[in-house]
Amino acid sequence: MSDLFKKAISLGLGLTVVSKEKIEKTVDDLVKRGELAPGESKALVERLMERGDEEQGQFKRMIHEQVKRVLQEVGVPSESDVTSLEQRVAVLEKKLAELGGTPQLQPEASPAPLEVPPLKGNEIE
Repeated sequence: MSDLFKKAISLGLGLTVVSKEKIEKTVDDLVKRGELAPGESKALVERLMERGDEEQGQFKRMIHEQVKRVLQEVGVPSESDVTSLEQRVAVLEKKLAELGGTPQLQPEASPAPLEVPPLKGNEIE
C-alpha cells in the first residue's frame, strides 16, 4: 500500500515539473503568435507556477490526511499513543522496581514488530 502512495506522490511531483516545461512552451507560443506581450510572459509563467506549487501543497496535505485516516481505520497507534504507553510502562516499571520486583522488559530491548491485519474484500493492496 505504501508503494501506491509513493507512486501517487511521485505523480503529483512529476506533474509539477512537466507542467513548468509545458507552461513555458505554451507561453512562448503565445508570444510568438502575438497574443501575449514578451514582457508579460515571465510574470505569467511565475503566476502559473505559484498556482502549481499551491496545488502541489494541497495534494500533499490531502495524501497525508488520507494516509492518517487509513492508519486510524486499521488500528495503527499514533506516535502520541505510543509515547503515552511508553510513559505508563516506565512508571509501572519504576513502581515494580520499588516493590522489589524486576521488570520483564529491559528499556534497551526492541519491541516486537507491528503486525498489520490482512486486507479484506475490495481494499487497496
